[in-house]
Amino acid sequence: MRSQRAPSDELVRGLSLRANVSWAFASNVFYAACQWGMLLALARLGNPEMIGQFTLALAVATPVVSLCNLQLRNVQATDARRDHRFSDYLGLRLVTVVVGLLVTVSIVVLSGYDHTLAAVVLVVGLSKGLEAVSDIIHGVLQQHERMDQVAASVLIKGFLSLVALSVTVHLTGSILSGVISLAAVWAAVLLGYDLRVGRSLLNALALSGADVSLRPRWDGRTLTGLAWRALPLGLVSGLISLNASIPSYFIAHYLGRYELGVFAAIAYLERAESIVVNALGASASPRLSKLYAVRDIPAFRTLLLAMVGVGTLLGAGGVLLSLIAGQDILVLLYGHEYLRYDIFVWFMVAVGLANVGFFLGYGMTAARYFRVQLPLFVLITSVTALASAWLIPTAGLRGAVAAVLIASAVQTLGGTAVIIYACRR
Repeated sequence: MRSQRAPSDELVRGLSLRANVSWAFASNVFYAACQWGMLLALARLGNPEMIGQFTLALAVATPVVSLCNLQLRNVQATDARRDHRFSDYLGLRLVTVVVGLLVTVSIVVLSGYDHTLAAVVLVVGLSKGLEAVSDIIHGVLQQHERMDQVAASVLIKGFLSLVALSVTVHLTGSILSGVISLAAVWAAVLLGYDLRVGRSLLNALALSGADVSLRPRWDGRTLTGLAWRALPLGLVSGLISLNASIPSYFIAHYLGRYELGVFAAIAYLERAESIVVNALGASASPRLSKLYAVRDIPAFRTLLLAMVGVGTLLGAGGVLLSLIAGQDILVLLYGHEYLRYDIFVWFMVAVGLANVGFFLGYGMTAARYFRVQLPLFVLITSVTALASAWLIPTAGLRGAVAAVLIASAVQTLGGTAVIIYACRR
């Protein structure tokens, strides 16, 4: 059932696009630096095996949570006509979190992992569930263009996560203790900050007459309709996450957790570019959706092309940096056991292509082209799986990077075709 447009936008004024991008960019830079710090802590205080365990746990838990999340935050942030209430999004998110945790437990039971790895996967899955609840609150803040409040949550979580993991691993030498400390931090941020800020915004909206509440609404018909609408994006999100995790599965199986740790450390350096992509994409999504909703296609196309241009420049800069100083960067950050120069260069080429593809994905979502993304990412995931199965057993980590490069090219070409169709239509 469609509710009337909330009359509270004049009361709760959003920030400008430039301010939102600045807040999102600054917070994502800081959070990426903290995540990088956590990886460095594992590398310096532990070993590649420990990083491999953590990476494999993420590769198992993240696709499940991504699928179950249904990309509700993006659906919510681009809901320019206010088709659904926040309480609908929150209710559905809580249901999907429970489903995701049950699926993760089932995978662990059937996997045959050793006790330590199984426990790490379960704790990471729980952490991702807590993060998903925070994410839906961030969605309503993003919808009203208040990325400053989202940024504050990200800053707090990043700093506390780095401190908790580093101190815990240093004291215990255990990756399991480290991820337990992360889960505790994410729960504290959810309860101590996100819920408080979300309640303040919703109260302000309610004062202006909007029908909003922080309590989830359990209307079965509404939740089913919203889930059905978001399902294509959920499947796409799950496929994107699965696509990123597929090389890790094959590396762990054929090469072992040590090599997976080396690959994960090198691959994480692409975060320097992805933070810009995510910050600009998340901040521009509401503006893109409004432009497409009013059929201002020239402005929609101009903004999206500017985003793609940023992605291209970032990719070229990353490749150039890896060519000039790749060896020094790897040795300085991780040590000689992580020195795989050629892998680093080609991985940055793949990242450059992926940047463009991700920006095009934001454009497809803003234009409400949800269902067409599903066959596209089924194709991308299939290509990644086939390339990984073919190349990793014979070419090792070089084969893994080649699989990522091939998948990035397919994603960019497919996204370009969909955006061209959307603009012409």
